[in-house]
Amino acid sequence: MDVLAFVCLLRSVTEFILLGFSLGHQGNILLSMVFLPMYITSLAGNLLIFCIVLGNSHLHTPMYFFLWNFSILDIMFTSVISPQLLWNLLSGDQSISFSACIAQLYFYFFLGTVQFFLLTSMSYDRYAAICKPLHYHSVMSGEVCTKIVLACWVCGFFSVLCPIVQISRLSFCGSNTINHFFCDTGPLLELSCADTHFIELMDFMLSSLVILGSAILTFISYACIISTIVLIPTTTSRAKAFNTCATHLTMISISCGISIFMYVTPSQKETLDAHKVPAVLTTVVCPFVNPFLFTLKNDSVKEALRKTAQKISDMMMGSILATSKGKTFVLGGSL
Repeated sequence: MDVLAFVCLLRSVTEFILLGFSLGHQGNILLSMVFLPMYITSLAGNLLIFCIVLGNSHLHTPMYFFLWNFSILDIMFTSVISPQLLWNLLSGDQSISFSACIAQLYFYFFLGTVQFFLLTSMSYDRYAAICKPLHYHSVMSGEVCTKIVLACWVCGFFSVLCPIVQISRLSFCGSNTINHFFCDTGPLLELSCADTHFIELMDFMLSSLVILGSAILTFISYACIISTIVLIPTTTSRAKAFNTCATHLTMISISCGISIFMYVTPSQKETLDAHKVPAVLTTVVCPFVNPFLFTLKNDSVKEALRKTAQKISDMMMGSILATSKGKTFVLGGSL
């Protein structure tokens, strides 16, 4: 056993320190006052979409089935990072155990990969609806949609398993301070005293395959969609078709752009500080914005939301009236 390996055994890391944003206590408190409402709004908004789609039978279509799954994914994805981030900002305790760090790393990439697969599936659904309308219900049947979503989750689960296992077996014998606000691949590889070239190459290949592959397939779908839309004779129909696809195209463009900058690079150890702002966008801001994009840009969801609110209002009014009649009856009987 060489000297370096012996030192690694003596100084095995049991926890890491998340450096975060290095803004001081007051700066962290101010930042938490921004992130906490965004996290709560993200949970509430995605949960609202989940309930609306589940509770309205006219939304039980392939497009809203994918949207329903995407809302679940958004809730899980932001919950992998935000609670730990908020705790570190508010408490000042920036430590995270080794096992919790590896778990956070795994679920971050697992759910992020599923997100790209799901966005690609949603683009195919829009392609089938606009370019193949006569065959749409047979091509995107309930069974097919279920299999597609299940494949997204299963492929995401196994695709990131190997590199995360390899990272968990690395020797960390130097500093245990992670230059990030969560456990990411680059900062962890930076701390390792082992040779990480193979893991970096594997990460680069997987990231390129998932991110660039999703982007290429999505933009091919939208190239076909746009070529079909421009042939639609009426302006109203063209505008409706573009409006249906605009939200999804905006989401995947932002996600792909940020992820390519962060992960499609031969070495993720470089420019770690530059990754913090894009990481905030993907882990905090995007899950916060997504429910607004889906509800404010989608007439069907807005109509379902209006009907749901009306039902709740009618139920509350009926309950109040029933209570008032009961009190009146009791008072009348006592007189």
